[in-house]
Amino acid sequence: MTELTIGKKILTKGNYAIAHAAVLAGCECYFGYPITPQSEIGEYLSVKMHELKRGYVCAESEISAINMVLGACATGAKAMTSSSSCAVALMQEAIACACTDELPVVLISVMRGGPGLGYIYPSQGDYNQATITGGNGDFRTIVLAPSTVQECVDLTYKAFYLAHKYRNPTILLADGLMGQMMEPVEFKEYPYPEIDNSGWALTGAKGRPSRAIHSLAVDAEKQCEHIKQLFEKYKRIEENETEWEEFDTQDAEIILMSFGSPSRGVKSAVKELRKSGIKAGFFRPITLFPFPHKRLAELAKTVKKFIVIEINMGQMVRDVRLAVNGAAEVEQINKPVGAPIDVETIIEKVMRMK
Repeated sequence: MTELTIGKKILTKGNYAIAHAAVLAGCECYFGYPITPQSEIGEYLSVKMHELKRGYVCAESEISAINMVLGACATGAKAMTSSSSCAVALMQEAIACACTDELPVVLISVMRGGPGLGYIYPSQGDYNQATITGGNGDFRTIVLAPSTVQECVDLTYKAFYLAHKYRNPTILLADGLMGQMMEPVEFKEYPYPEIDNSGWALTGAKGRPSRAIHSLAVDAEKQCEHIKQLFEKYKRIEENETEWEEFDTQDAEIILMSFGSPSRGVKSAVKELRKSGIKAGFFRPITLFPFPHKRLAELAKTVKKFIVIEINMGQMVRDVRLAVNGAAEVEQINKPVGAPIDVETIIEKVMRMK
């Protein structure tokens, strides 16, 4: 997939789709370090960015890569990196700095099994890493979770847009299965308006006063005010950008919830349960931050039970419990790593829980 294909469907895998979409979104700089299962992103961009005379650096480490992204973003550039799990863990200090410096970093995180080095098996064990983060202090990152290869494209576009619109690091959180899966995909023109960064970017003080971007605040009151302003921004993001998918919830007694690639099987399970006379519905957060707390609280007024299916030991389920706030039961079906739980197993366990 060497040409910038627009307007027709092609068969490609998730990692290539993400990389191709990043180029179409106008990514000017990519800095990365190879780690399975996302290495094809850097592989593709090593050729394409050179062809387009854009910036590409295979850094000496993940720490170097993320800090190069911070430097590029400080100039207002569209810059990104991609990595996985244990390597994203190394980037947490820089992500915290990017949040307080309000830099539009785009990070593609393709999850693998853990903890620690883990292995290349698919997993969703980095939900907490992305949504709660491992950096210091009070901050939030925007987190988008695709469930199809087409959404890998659409949400990569959106990641660049939201990162620059809100001057906030934005994470596309996929998993190893999504990165390697092949599906027909249509690439369209980048659908979002370009954001004017001239009011804050460091482009050289030619004809204007000099600027600085830094997170050091030696005055406690100023630091408090800055953090309060960050959280006012996060509130605006929650009000304007929360996104989810749902169906068959209008009369549901049980709602099955998932995010990412397992959602495909969960949807099928809901349809089969409906055929069996069970009033099941489906709900999938597309934005993991902002999380759709308000909508879940509304559904909890009429639903008896939420069942959360995820490939970890129970991470998103905690956000569901917070949103439901005791108004309905919340249970989970899960495994720590590996392929998504098959439809038959989901149906069997739901039948026991209903």
